[in-house]
Amino acid sequence: LKKRGLKPDDLVGISVRRSLEQVIAILATLKAGCAFVPIDPTYPQDRIAYMLEDSAVPVLLTQKEIVEILPPHAATVFCLDADWDLMREFPASDLNEPVLSANLAYVIYTSGSTGKPKGTMLQHQGMINLAAAQKKAFHIKAEVRILQFAPMSFDASVWETIMALLNGATLCLADQESLATGDGLLAILQNERINVVTLPPSVLSVVPQTSLPHLQTIITAGEKCTADLVDRWMSGRQYFNAYGPTETTVCASMHRCDGQHPQGPPIGRPIDNAKLYILDAHLQMTPIGVAGELCVGGPSLARGYLKRADLTAEKFIPNPFDNKGGRLYRTGDLVRYLPDGNIEFLGRIDHQVKVRGFRIELGEIETVLMSHPSVKNVIVLAKQMHAEDTRLVAYVVVDAPTKPTVNDLRTFVNRLLPEYMTPSFFLILDEMPLTPSGKIDRHALPMPDMSRPDLQVEYIAPRNDTEEKLVHICIELLRINQVGVLDNFFDLGGHSLLATQLMSRMRDQFGVNLPLRVLFEKPTVEGLAMAIEEAMLSVHHDDVPTITAVSREGKRRKLSDIQQNGA
Repeated sequence: LKKRGLKPDDLVGISVRRSLEQVIAILATLKAGCAFVPIDPTYPQDRIAYMLEDSAVPVLLTQKEIVEILPPHAATVFCLDADWDLMREFPASDLNEPVLSANLAYVIYTSGSTGKPKGTMLQHQGMINLAAAQKKAFHIKAEVRILQFAPMSFDASVWETIMALLNGATLCLADQESLATGDGLLAILQNERINVVTLPPSVLSVVPQTSLPHLQTIITAGEKCTADLVDRWMSGRQYFNAYGPTETTVCASMHRCDGQHPQGPPIGRPIDNAKLYILDAHLQMTPIGVAGELCVGGPSLARGYLKRADLTAEKFIPNPFDNKGGRLYRTGDLVRYLPDGNIEFLGRIDHQVKVRGFRIELGEIETVLMSHPSVKNVIVLAKQMHAEDTRLVAYVVVDAPTKPTVNDLRTFVNRLLPEYMTPSFFLILDEMPLTPSGKIDRHALPMPDMSRPDLQVEYIAPRNDTEEKLVHICIELLRINQVGVLDNFFDLGGHSLLATQLMSRMRDQFGVNLPLRVLFEKPTVEGLAMAIEEAMLSVHHDDVPTITAVSREGKRRKLSDIQQNGA
């Protein structure tokens, strides 16, 4: 990186699978004084192409298998798993790069309301401040083992990485497939003797509750946490509920849960050096108990948005309570002070949502759907179906002689957006409900009726016991009234978290442990039933004793000996 002339604030792209190379790439980039830009290789090609073009990274650190699937770009590529011979010409001595606390450390792309993701620029001072706050709150020491759960493309991975590596602790990596199910995650927590883990509440809720004597600290973040979840997991350990937008270097506040908040744990108080203000529409502080917008100040604020001076000026404003020229980040989150001084999260002021821990601008999904040639109007909402289950619902008005099916719309979105941004439900309406003033009445939009959606495949009832049991599991998980054996699990509203629950229930029901990829390869009841039966046959085959062939000649000779002796 240094030989190529890169200097502080220059950006380096990193697109790798979850691996040791991921950590090497991050440390190398920071050591060279540059800022890393994580690019998830599983994202749709158009999204990857936009991120590479917008960030204009001069160098891309990746792996050989990923190079072949990347869209065209102008970056110089270095394969971390194939180009190590090029390293032999460089000295192994330490670098001494003059990196300042205000230099960029990383740029994370998050969902954007314009239909394109936006890059948020974070600085070294925010990372250092965060690592110190983590060490103090979670008692991080050299012997502590911390799980790397979050994908690199989300800033929660920065939280985990620096918690371990900047405090001398151990960062434990695991393959994505093992982390994708509650049982797989539980096995990792047990086998790797994890001491500290950070999870979205929706993920923690599907982890089987059992004794985990090594697990000293659980942190939930990314979405609203329930009191029931805290009660289930806080016994015998520390349980923290944390909060923070990407723009505040991952975390702005946290609360050590004590079970004293039946409405759900608050987001707590500011971490060291962060400043939290609850302001009204006139940027005046609100009294205790009165809702207002949460605004964050302090050294951990992002520099702004990459190449988006307009949005930076809108979201990062002068701090009216700081005479030294500080700034505030307007989070768009509606909160209030509780009588005990903690802050309670109430919801969003705008249309940004958190679903399964993912931060999503609903406007970005709407923009993509509006680009479909048959769509006339669209509204996307996050609807809470029941406790700990929030799903995206797209309300679509079409203007075409032949209406697109739900499968058409889902396929269209999947080509342009990550899986977590694909709505679980598509409701095709004749027209949008309006308020008396002529605006779309979001409150009048119907809840999904949980019936089988309009699919391109006909309904076929289960034909055997295995299919019957699978249909019953799918109906319970998806909360719909009918599932055909040829219906695609994801077309019925399934998502990655429900997928992990389905695989877990299949194991309990049939006694076979299938990898999660089987569901993506065979996402129908018919396909899963075939996979289950093949796995069960394989298990039974393994139980049959091995029969060793014996020479017939040997048998004859033995019999002949007996006959002769008997004679």
